[in-house]
Amino acid sequence: MPRLPWPLPALLAWSLAWLLFVALERVLPAVGALLVACALPVAASPLASGWWRRVLLAAGFPLALLLSGAASAAPWVWLAPLALLLLVYPLGAWRDAPLFPTPHGALAELGTVAPLSSGAQVLDAGCGLGDGLIALRRAYPEARLAGLERSRLLAALCALRCPWARVHRGDLWAADWADYQVVYLFQRPESMARAWAKAHAEMAPGAWLVSLEFAVPGGLPQAEITLAVDRSVWLYRITQREKPHVKAPEMASTERKSRRSRGYFGR
Repeated sequence: MPRLPWPLPALLAWSLAWLLFVALERVLPAVGALLVACALPVAASPLASGWWRRVLLAAGFPLALLLSGAASAAPWVWLAPLALLLLVYPLGAWRDAPLFPTPHGALAELGTVAPLSSGAQVLDAGCGLGDGLIALRRAYPEARLAGLERSRLLAALCALRCPWARVHRGDLWAADWADYQVVYLFQRPESMARAWAKAHAEMAPGAWLVSLEFAVPGGLPQAEITLAVDRSVWLYRITQREKPHVKAPEMASTERKSRRSRGYFGR
């Protein structure tokens, strides 16, 4: 599903938050109505790209409410949006990809292109709310699935949504990938060289690194599943534990600029 162009996500979230606040203020104490209404733009913050837009989307409504004087509450209450935002996005998570769910059917061909034996272990590194795990379960119904998510709130919600998977809170870069036959990522293009180096250093020969949308710069994929124009699932197979060849940072930067000029990063 394509994202709304900025600033439409912010305007839509703020408008709905105002309506929700006005409606709840009639049946709830002011503090309760404020907290529930503030939670809506925080929940919508993944619709914005870039950390400053997500902060603006989450904080815009309570700031407007505070400046307008429409709600009277204790000073500490106004810190609630920041606390909610940090709950969804811990400080360390700002370096990784924002919350974008795996589209339905994106991994439908994965089990055919990269078959696994029964009981193989598969990791969704950065599982968010569990859309990737659900897609992986369809592709590998006999695999043992695990999810790793830095946000405590998102990890808890994912565990509730995917009780058949082992979902843990943690840093995907600090976790050991050695036991997994497939590691699936929906990260940022800037993270792919690091992910490929980590996969080569830790995963066993024959294992797969699977990336939705973003390729490893300079890497040679074993297979590519084309989903739509400029959107693919990239499959990389580990051949041996050695330092992988990737493009130098300046070359990768040049390639990113070239792809950006072609609209490569549009979702």
